[in-house]
Amino acid sequence: MKKIILFLLFLLTFNTAIAEPINVSYDDGIYHIILSGDKIKKQIQFISSPTLITNLEAHNKSNSLLTINAGFFDPNNQKTISYITNDTQIIEDPIFNENILSNPTLRQNLKKIINRTEFRILECDGYYKYEIAPHNSRVDFLCSIQTAAQGGPQLLPSLRLEEEFFIVKDKDGNIIRESASVLHKTARTLIGLKTIEDGKQEVHIFIVTDKHPIDIYEARDLCSAYKLDSAMAFDGGSSTSFNYKKISVTSNENNGRTGRALKSFMIIKK
Repeated sequence: MKKIILFLLFLLTFNTAIAEPINVSYDDGIYHIILSGDKIKKQIQFISSPTLITNLEAHNKSNSLLTINAGFFDPNNQKTISYITNDTQIIEDPIFNENILSNPTLRQNLKKIINRTEFRILECDGYYKYEIAPHNSRVDFLCSIQTAAQGGPQLLPSLRLEEEFFIVKDKDGNIIRESASVLHKTARTLIGLKTIEDGKQEVHIFIVTDKHPIDIYEARDLCSAYKLDSAMAFDGGSSTSFNYKKISVTSNENNGRTGRALKSFMIIKK
């Protein structure tokens, strides 16, 4: 009997040890992905493609375990509107997108666009941690950004719509300009952080399909309901994409089932 108990304890410990630190659930048109543990922090990368490709193509080419869409891009010239960092180097820089610089309205608000929120993985003297912060914010001493992707707007701890040039108001407070359909119900890709026991961090990702479209205020409330410390949006609408095992999600706004061609992605390496 003692041997049986010891064997069962071994199986329980073994199964816990080999369990993947990725939990995916689905309810009412929304996929909820939780990434936990320290090991996975070194498996996450943000990548980009020289030409636009679908999320599924990026998933297959990178041989990744999980892939979601990341930053904003210009479909007309296939150049980025969001900063992407990988292996400590900026690999996509919106400053080199001539369509931003040649547009008087965008050029006038360039500082806001450049400083939109990004999701970062930092290496701090051998220790890895997550962070959600405006692009221009400085990292802690002895820390370096290993990989990051910019998107926006920041949802938590506060919603930064005007600060990141997602809405513009006139002198009377009326909204006269909107970007990324933030005020409309659409599919969305959201990512946030939650501190759990012993100060450890979980990453929470919401793939909001067009079976349950939401506006940006509802996106903020969704993240708040899960008691996330910080949260932000990536590109959404027809860009919202997710591949994991047999799950393949694209927006119904796309033609066919392959999904929209995109610029940048968050992958989890096998």
